[in-house]
Amino acid sequence: MKMDEERMMFSRNLQEDLVLALAECERDRLFVLTDSNTVRLCWPLVSNFLCLRKAELITIPAGDDHKTIATATYVWQQLSQLGATRHSCLINLGGGMVTDLGGFVASTFKRGINYINMPTTLLAMVDASTGGKTGVNLDGLKNEVGTFSRPSFVVVHTPFLQTLSQENLLSGYAEMLKHALLSDNALWAEIVEHSALNIEHSTLNTEVWEKRLMRSVAVKQRIVAADPKEQGLRKALNLGHTVGHALETWSRMEGREERGERKEIRQSPMPLLHGYAVAYGLVAELFLSAVKCSFPTDKLRQTVSFIHELYGRPAITCDDYDALIALMRHDKKNQRGQINFTLLADIGDVRIDQTATAEEIKEALDFLREG
Repeated sequence: MKMDEERMMFSRNLQEDLVLALAECERDRLFVLTDSNTVRLCWPLVSNFLCLRKAELITIPAGDDHKTIATATYVWQQLSQLGATRHSCLINLGGGMVTDLGGFVASTFKRGINYINMPTTLLAMVDASTGGKTGVNLDGLKNEVGTFSRPSFVVVHTPFLQTLSQENLLSGYAEMLKHALLSDNALWAEIVEHSALNIEHSTLNTEVWEKRLMRSVAVKQRIVAADPKEQGLRKALNLGHTVGHALETWSRMEGREERGERKEIRQSPMPLLHGYAVAYGLVAELFLSAVKCSFPTDKLRQTVSFIHELYGRPAITCDDYDALIALMRHDKKNQRGQINFTLLADIGDVRIDQTATAEEIKEALDFLREG
């Protein structure tokens, strides 16, 4: 199999499907990367698989704060010390942090080894594990260093969702909302008509989630297939992420006080989970879409109401705007010193390479706080 190929399996028999995936991946040695959460919650579910009997386990600390060059260096060192060669294979068992970092490690160790992603969170299943973007954070900035390197296989097993908290389920659901906004009215309506109760563990149904995930992932896969290196169309997938990444980074900054002017409104957890930050980014960027691209106001109101119902609001004030805009200036989409956005003229009508002034961005942040 070529290194730039990627296949996705929605697996109901994880052991059998993992055997099939491994059969098509060159490997003299097999390694499994987990974090401190998935080694406890997910590794016991697969550790007795015959195909993993001789696999070497490498575990890193959980959390986006550990998605760094230092952690990547530790994994490189472990692979080297445990005898990995350029013919070895790495399985990334975890959420988006593990698949991002593990993919980066695999794409650079001995100039590239095969790797398989086994996502264990909704966010990773629907977004992070597929598409071939790998990376680590640098100086607190999201995915500042990385590569385009697609996994040989992505093996999705929805029963892993039972290990997640409600907040982590909602985090992944925000990316499903983004895919729906990029797709069509039917998928968007299906997503926004579900209340929080439809995403609780008590209603998790493997077959239902499998169908939802297939439809959502198909949106991303169509876009990636047309533009694998993000030269144009793939920028659509950054909808909500210019503001979202700034909010996510800001929420982790040292010395940031947790505050909010409207105490009666439910505030989000701090630091922000990626999906929560993306949800807030969608609110701000749909406002810009309405102002600059005539996105329909009725769909704006319905989407924003849905987001506020499920995700609350971020604990920002106008005093934070300059810091957030400064973070947006580090976004990888920016050109010629201008902050670059992906906006919508309507659901499925994407406008890439849009810009906004600092004053327009502040108006969007006002709308996020108060709209």
